[in-house]
Amino acid sequence: MKKAYVFPGQGSQFPGMAKDLYESNETAREMLEKANDILGFRITDIMFDGTAEDLRQTKVTQPAIFLHSVVLARCLPDFTPDMVAGHSLGEFSALVAAGAMDFEEGLKLVSIRAQAMQKACEAAPGSMAAVIALPAEKVEEICASCAGTVIAANYNCEGQIVISGEKEAVEEACIKMKEAGARRALPLPVGGAFHSPLMESAREELAHGIEKAIFKTPMCPVYQNVTAEASTDPETIKANLLAQLTSPVRWTQSVRNMISDGAGQFIELGPGKVLQGLIAKIAPEQVKTEGHQ
Repeated sequence: MKKAYVFPGQGSQFPGMAKDLYESNETAREMLEKANDILGFRITDIMFDGTAEDLRQTKVTQPAIFLHSVVLARCLPDFTPDMVAGHSLGEFSALVAAGAMDFEEGLKLVSIRAQAMQKACEAAPGSMAAVIALPAEKVEEICASCAGTVIAANYNCEGQIVISGEKEAVEEACIKMKEAGARRALPLPVGGAFHSPLMESAREELAHGIEKAIFKTPMCPVYQNVTAEASTDPETIKANLLAQLTSPVRWTQSVRNMISDGAGQFIELGPGKVLQGLIAKIAPEQVKTEGHQ
């Protein structure tokens, strides 16, 4: 039975995250202090003692989740993945954990990505909404029928798809989704239209950082959000990582492909248990899930 390690994305942060790791593990302490130096502010103070509101700042949220996940992977005595994947931001954590990128390089890219996304949200305000209990094909069809830009952005699990785009287009899509039989079409409390064409300006900014970064062959296949396929080639990994900002997160498809390739145990590394819940819905009988936080 193959082991798949998975890494969560934005929204899984919580006050006090990684504090116990910092206090109990020398490696964790060194990595987190190094992160403070690289970022130029003490992110650990916000992670350990900040409020939920403090942790919602984009320049904090993404690096904090990345740090929690990567430090956990580094501190596990038996981290021997057969495959890895990360949801959105979590793909950066997965790549660093699997050795495709150095810790410092990964953290710098996550910081660039967070700030570029924040700027893109301000330049092109948008929104996202969760659509519950409507087939993916119907969600895609309705998005295509709306005026303005709106796409299926996160294929989280069966019956749970997040749409993303211009505010009015998302509102129109939500009305049509409910009319088509969706149990819910619920606006999400996010600052912008992530994983949609509205992130184009952030993609351009991230491209410079990715181009300069050194990518290596990972220790195991990485199932990337854009294709849901296994990647080990550094150039392919770079291209997919950049495309991810403006493309859908194909999480359901990624998990199914990992199971087809032999994954029988999924271990979530990072704050929260969101991915364990999604995987249990995607393949309730087939796999075991567990987590470390």
